[in-house]
Amino acid sequence: MAVVVARSLRRRFPAAALGGARLQTCTGDKPHMQTYEIDLNNCGPMVLDALIKIKNEIDSTLTFRRSCREGICGSCAMNINGGNTLACTCRIDTNLNKVSKIYPLPHMYVIKDLGPDLSNFYAQYKSIERYLKKKDESRGGKEQYLQSIGDREKLDGLYECILWTCCSTSCPSYWWNGDKYLGPAVLMQAYRWMIDSRDDFTEERLAKLQDPFSLYRCHTIKKCTRTCPNGLNPGKAIAAIKKMMAIYKEKQASA
Repeated sequence: MAVVVARSLRRRFPAAALGGARLQTCTGDKPHMQTYEIDLNNCGPMVLDALIKIKNEIDSTLTFRRSCREGICGSCAMNINGGNTLACTCRIDTNLNKVSKIYPLPHMYVIKDLGPDLSNFYAQYKSIERYLKKKDESRGGKEQYLQSIGDREKLDGLYECILWTCCSTSCPSYWWNGDKYLGPAVLMQAYRWMIDSRDDFTEERLAKLQDPFSLYRCHTIKKCTRTCPNGLNPGKAIAAIKKMMAIYKEKQASA
């Protein structure tokens, strides 16, 4: 079968003189699509198996990320035949009349080939302070903060997110406002900490999202929910944050 893979040498380099970053094109071929022929009789069933076979036996310069090969770490997230998913859990289409097309996650700077630059995404993730925050620090980390079974169950469907970025890179709002809009994955993580009964900074977390972009660029398109390989629902979490924000703003206005 034929596998068509996006090849790119575009890189993002720091530009200290400009106080920001600039996009440069390395010497060599321009971004292009490259076709590889593989024998399915001598290849594993998943797209990642095909990519590893190509790298090991055909083209050692092909670049992509992978780690666990078990659908857990999310390192191999990419766009396969038009949809964001994990290469290690996506089965190869055995229809020999079809060509499998593989791209990096869309609308991201590309470091090389199928490896996107996730620096902005991780900076946004860091900004939500993804850890418990307590106003009374007298325990000093010497005791556990207990939680009822009911409160713990509220986190189901949230804590399972391990930042594969399939949802955020499928979101049109994130494509066009990725520098300001936090996107589905980060907002779902923010909600996870907002509703944690052990956290004391829910209002402060909401206050950080009051600007027009961080939260409100979500237009309920729901591509994030349809895309998530783990079956999670970022759109529902974002809607819940908006409800919490409305209550918070009403409280602030009446104070």
